Amino acid sequence: MRILVIEDDKDLCVALNIHLKGFGYNIDFANSGDDGLHFAMQNAYDIILLDRMLPELDGISLLKTIRKNEIKTPVLMLTALDGIGERVNGLDAGADDYLAKPFAIEELMARIRALARRPAILETTQTISFGDLTLDSNLNQIQTASGCCSLSKKETELLLIFMRSPNKTLARELLFARVWGADAPVEDGNLDNYIHFLRRRLKSLKSRLKFVTVRGVGYRLEEQA
Repeated sequence: MRILVIEDDKDLCVALNIHLKGFGYNIDFANSGDDGLHFAMQNAYDIILLDRMLPELDGISLLKTIRKNEIKTPVLMLTALDGIGERVNGLDAGADDYLAKPFAIEELMARIRALARRPAILETTQTISFGDLTLDSNLNQIQTASGCCSLSKKETELLLIFMRSPNKTLARELLFARVWGADAPVEDGNLDNYIHFLRRRLKSLKSRLKFVTVRGVGYRLEEQA
């Protein structure tokens, strides 16, 4: 399991690093809201531990941003602000659970296990457009003015990630983690094959959208004249 910890208390980060790694979790740390947002947007995580009070970008604003970007990773909010209003604000912003500081490590681990046991959130009917292309992820279908085309489930999952982040270069590791799973035994060439398939689909529909290869990094979906 991969966990992102967004926390500016470096002593607490040291303690969490010891305990979480001791349970076999892979951990990334960010000590500011801006860094935490970058990590959350660029990588796939199983759980995010998010401090309420952060420098640069506060936890509530960060949480609202990732939820607007359709990142559904379970979020456990950590905070010294334990009023009812604060808990309501955090939950309304998209937090899945709330833990007041100071906390016992045993309770933190129990809450992490509880979040990990929750079933994945099922996608509702999703129609998304970028440029001249519309994707219906429920029907596994793309459409332009020239016609429509069916996709495989994996093609749909991959294209949806790009259409949620148009004109952004997405790292290969991120794409593997979100489509196949971080620990899935997938060959590196599988991603290139699916990009090839999607390029053919777009060409058949005469779409202006193109997959651009960013050598050594990943791919970007952009609209070309």
